[in-house]
Parts: sequence; C-alpha cells; structure tokens
Amino acid sequence: MGRVRIGTAGWSYRDWDGIVYPNRAGKRFDQLSYLAGYFDVIEANVTFYRLPQARNSISWVKRTSHNPEFRFTVKLHRHFTHERDALSPSDEIQWQEGLEPLQEAGKLGAVLVQFPYSFHCTVTNQRYLARLVERFPEYPLVVEVRHRSWDSPETFQFFSDIGIGFCNIDQPQVSYSILPSSRVTSPLGYIRLHGQNVRDWFRKNAGRDARYNYLYSEVEIADWLGRIKETARQTQELYVITNNHYRGQAVCNALQLKAAVMNRKVPVPPLMIPVYPQLKRLSGGRPII
Repeated sequence: MGRVRIGTAGWSYRDWDGIVYPNRAGKRFDQLSYLAGYFDVIEANVTFYRLPQARNSISWVKRTSHNPEFRFTVKLHRHFTHERDALSPSDEIQWQEGLEPLQEAGKLGAVLVQFPYSFHCTVTNQRYLARLVERFPEYPLVVEVRHRSWDSPETFQFFSDIGIGFCNIDQPQVSYSILPSSRVTSPLGYIRLHGQNVRDWFRKNAGRDARYNYLYSEVEIADWLGRIKETARQTQELYVITNNHYRGQAVCNALQLKAAVMNRKVPVPPLMIPVYPQLKRLSGGRPII
C-alpha cells in the first residue's frame, strides 16, 4: 500500500480563528506552520487565483521545515483551466519560476489541474488536456473533472496514456456530477472531499462558505476510509484533501481520517475539542513543532 498523506485545502480562513487557531493570536502566530504540525500535506489553493511567486514558495518551505515529511500540493492557475483564452506565454514562465523553490526542496507533491463542471468529455477538451500535460512534463499532475461524461473506461485509459493522475472526488450529486470512486491512472493517487451541500452547490448567490459548509459524519468517514485504502493499494503515494473548510470542518474530518488510516490516536488542536467533541477520543500525542 502506498504512503497516505491527509490534509486540508488551504490554511488561511478567518472563520478558523477561535476554532482551529487561537483568537487574536497576533502577527507572530503562523497558521501554516501551526497546521504543518498536525498534517503532512496541505493543498495550496491560492495558486489557483494568483500565479505563484518564488518568494512565497521559499517562505512556505521555511515555515514547514520543522516537519521533514511535509508536502504541498498546489492547484494550477485558473488561466490554464477556467479562463483558457486568457493565457499568455509569461503565465507559464511565471508558474514554473514560482514553483521552483518547492521542487528544489522536495516539497512539491502534486499539481492539481482542476476543471469546472462545464468542462465535458469532448475530443476538443481531451486534446487540450493532452497539450497541457505536454507543457508541464516536470510536474506530477493530477486532473479533477466534475462532469460524469468523463466516467468511462476509455477516458481513464486516456488519462493513463498521457500520464496524468485522476482525482477521485466527493461532491454534491446534482445533475450529471461525477460519482465517487477509487480510480487510479498513475502512480500518484488523489482524493478531494468537497462535502455534500446539495442545496448551495450550484445556487447562484451562494458564497464560498455556504457551498463548503458540510461536516462528514462518522458513517461517511468510514465509507471513505474503505475507498482510501483501495486507492492506496494501487498507488505509490496518495493525497487525501478535505475541502469542506467552513468553520474548520475540513480539519475535523481530516483528523478523523488520519486517525482511521493510521489506526491510532493523533494530535488534535486543543481549541477544536469543545467545538467538535467527537475528536476527544481520537486525541493523543503532541504536534510536530
């Protein structure tokens, strides 16, 4: 079974203050460094909105140096996936230069190529994805597609042929949403849990917090544990990312999954136990500092 790394999508959320992080902790308190004491991977989603800067990557490496096993996964910038007409040659250069410090430090676990629901399985879109893989051969790439038109043996063979991993996702089942699975198309496995907030997933005026406001139950955690183990058996390394971030729910569920996969107690941020008492019986040991 491959190495399983479990963590959250992002680390900087105001609604985590007083739940995951101390309230009014001050400028010296480093959220990333703190969270790296509890997990060995975090998905950097800021790179989806802003092209990475080398100085930020250098900072991330330093701030997580206390955990030698720590890795980042990063989301490819939306210019490459959502706003494809906005691409410029400088975007690709800046992307590569911005991630270089992470690569050199051995901290870059994967690059997530996340497409929207509207990105259906067509010949044109397959060709675009294949060209994208050719442009970034130096990265371990994983693709996330959300429309069920991609769910076929031929498509998964296509992913394998072009050398890109498949991201298994949990998302609200609306219209033709792709279903949860344990598919593997490369040595690198990836799972993202978005929650099951069906009411707000596609609601026009729903904000980010509303869409990702979902806490997985212990029954759901047990169900995903089975998929995680099945996926890990087929990979050299597996990343499991919780994206149901509102009010630290992603941290709660990531800790539950980590304890279940490791089959032992794990360190838990102390402020979380009064908010999520189900973590009390899982809590044990000290974070890496």
